[in-house]
Amino acid sequence: MYDAGKIITGLVIFLVIITIPIWYNVASGKNDEKLDPSLPKAEKKCIEPTDYMRESHMDLLNQWRNAVVREGEHNYISSDGETYRMSLTDTCMKCHADKEKFCDRCHEYVDLDPFCWDCHVVPQEVK
Repeated sequence: MYDAGKIITGLVIFLVIITIPIWYNVASGKNDEKLDPSLPKAEKKCIEPTDYMRESHMDLLNQWRNAVVREGEHNYISSDGETYRMSLTDTCMKCHADKEKFCDRCHEYVDLDPFCWDCHVVPQEVK
């Protein structure tokens, strides 16, 4: 028990280091920020359920890219059986026309720079 002070000091330092991300988020206030992307007014549903699109839209877009470019497929059959054209600009951006208020808002929040626009032309904002 002669090293009890060193052990307790080491545990305290360890706990401080492990909890730095929590303290950083509390100090920056970023975890209280509520995302409010501009959703389309005319459409009531997306090609897949909302939760799936929030979590996995990037996987879907990668699958679309591979299917169109590598396999020559152009139609996507959604989970509810509807057929959609596999196109970022013609399908997705038809409803989500305001890239700045929809795409950019979430991608900036998670500090992500998607590579969609390396090949695709950024659509003109709807006035």
